[in-house]
Amino acid sequence: MKVESAYKGKTEQEWGSVEPLSARQATDFERIVSSPQYKEMLRRKKRFIVPMTIFFLAFYFMLPIMTSYSTVLNTPVYGDITWAWVFATAQFIVTWVLCVMYVKKSNAFDKDADEVIKLIERDGGSA
Repeated sequence: MKVESAYKGKTEQEWGSVEPLSARQATDFERIVSSPQYKEMLRRKKRFIVPMTIFFLAFYFMLPIMTSYSTVLNTPVYGDITWAWVFATAQFIVTWVLCVMYVKKSNAFDKDADEVIKLIERDGGSA
């Protein structure tokens, strides 16, 4: 079966076969996964993501639950504005804050991942 290349309709046979990577060039995922630096990075990542996810889901579902099963949010705060409006607006603000926090943390996690790869490469492995 011929495989067409996405580039100018050339087939795999016209481009030539892809040489397999040598053992040195191949990514040593097992070594990366078993390294203490990688495990530490995953631990820090979980320590950030799991509580943030739980907080977000709890905060998100509080509005429909509280509006359905209680009248607390029907209380006016200022004029005709009730706590339901304040809470709903706070959800937008919290979402943006969590988004910014996640982006900053994910940039740090990317740097940590690069450090793990550099350590593995420095120690004679390939990543």
